[in-house]
Amino acid sequence: MDTSLAASKRQLLSNVLYYILFITMCLIVFIPILLVVFGSLKTNAELGATSPFSLPSNFFHFENYVKAFNEGHILLGLRNTFVLVAVSMVGNALLGTMIAYVLNRFEFKLKKVVLLLFMISMIIPTYTTEIARFQLIHSMHLYNTLGAPLLIYVGTDIMQIYIYIQFLEKISAQLDESAMMDGASYFRIFRSIIFPLLLPATATLGILKSVTIMNDIYLQNLYMPKKELATLPTALMAFVGERTSDLVALCAGIILVLLPSMLFYIAFQRFIFRGLMDGAIKG
Repeated sequence: MDTSLAASKRQLLSNVLYYILFITMCLIVFIPILLVVFGSLKTNAELGATSPFSLPSNFFHFENYVKAFNEGHILLGLRNTFVLVAVSMVGNALLGTMIAYVLNRFEFKLKKVVLLLFMISMIIPTYTTEIARFQLIHSMHLYNTLGAPLLIYVGTDIMQIYIYIQFLEKISAQLDESAMMDGASYFRIFRSIIFPLLLPATATLGILKSVTIMNDIYLQNLYMPKKELATLPTALMAFVGERTSDLVALCAGIILVLLPSMLFYIAFQRFIFRGLMDGAIKG
């Protein structure tokens, strides 16, 4: 009886701690977004005179959103962002699946060296190599073009390769052998068998990559400062000046920029979790 009571108390304490942690995480995530929403519905005078936590005097003050949409050139940013996302997803998927296929199915002398180089690239902080990368991009005459961030985004990483390799471990090598006996080349095997079976992983990584690109302001602002190449994140720079900033329009712009990536993630989140779980479980 005492043992059962103690177990019930432990379970109750565990549940309480779980809900406290859950509520805390929700507050950490949603309070900043809520403050930005409040700011987007205020005037500059009201924003400066009231607390960030105070409610706006008029919840139908949408002039800031109209200003952010027009002066921030949101449609232009949406177009450029779509180009970056679409091209990067296709190129990244093709490059990542081919590298993982070679590393999983073939044995060659420098295989461990290649894996080691990928590991080293993950360990070295990106900002320590930024000067060399910037000079390389500039020497290729890609600065201030869409090609600069595209070249960086298309590149794969060890986490992507690891997930693809986990999926390939579940695909029997006998499929390759049977196809080779029928006269299929390695390219035909990859195109007709391997790549279609890797689509769940490709969908997962593609969605994660897309959200990352839509939220990346560093690379896009550094390599494409030209106004005609503004993306959704860099469009916000129109409301930030050296001396003054239009904070209420900036808040409205943040919400407009946040919506596409948030809706995109919500719509495809089941594919993300399904792909990660399928890649993590063998058998």
